Amino acid sequence: MTTFITKPDLEAKPDFNARIFDLLDRVEYRRIETAEDMEEVGRIRAKAYKLADIMPISGNVIIDDLDFDPQSYVFGIYYDERLISTMRIHHVTPEHRVSASAGIFSSAIDSFLDAGMSLIDPARFAADPEEMRHLRGMHMLTIRLALIATEFFDADRCLSMVVPQHAAFYERTIESRVVVPATSETGGYNVSATLLAADLRSSRHRINERFPFFRAQRHEMRMLYGKPNDVASTPLTILPTARYAANIRRAPSAALPA
Repeated sequence: MTTFITKPDLEAKPDFNARIFDLLDRVEYRRIETAEDMEEVGRIRAKAYKLADIMPISGNVIIDDLDFDPQSYVFGIYYDERLISTMRIHHVTPEHRVSASAGIFSSAIDSFLDAGMSLIDPARFAADPEEMRHLRGMHMLTIRLALIATEFFDADRCLSMVVPQHAAFYERTIESRVVVPATSETGGYNVSATLLAADLRSSRHRINERFPFFRAQRHEMRMLYGKPNDVASTPLTILPTARYAANIRRAPSAALPA
């Protein structure tokens, strides 16, 4: 489930991209693979979900079995070396149908997979409530991970399972379309949810032109989502490459580094 502590920006104002790039320059991504980092992520989840009353919570940490699925990727987003937000990305295929959204929208997910499609299913989006009040736009750099995953895995759709009041944000920002209307039948959640899907193959160019901070170079994608044999060594943190990728786009004659 995705929720925001502050109202998300729906339009790219003239200074919006510049402000997000300023944030990006101080952001690092980290794949969460140690018990210590996972516990810190679990604490931020619990803190954010308690404030928004997303689900019943006992204790101060939220960690579940899906965090350890072989085709899920848990990330921490760090600003000035402080963990600010987190997201878990599922790469869902007809052969590997582990999906965070399937528990609520199983029929829709199966319809995609039965048609031979592959999906990116972002889940467990949470952010430190106090920090997000001062870092407006950080949610954009969190969902950036889902767009990068969709491109890296060449997935057919990028899903968004969100509270209904945030559907407009995904419709305007990444051209998502509603697949399943809002329902209150959401299992253990305290809120209604709707399912959207974006066909980023057809819309990526338009989205990246409007929001250039979503771009990434191929080596950043490999560090975020590559298997051990695809990456020479797993870095502690991964620096975003959007600013450089955007500059390359403005100079078509320049060769894009691998």
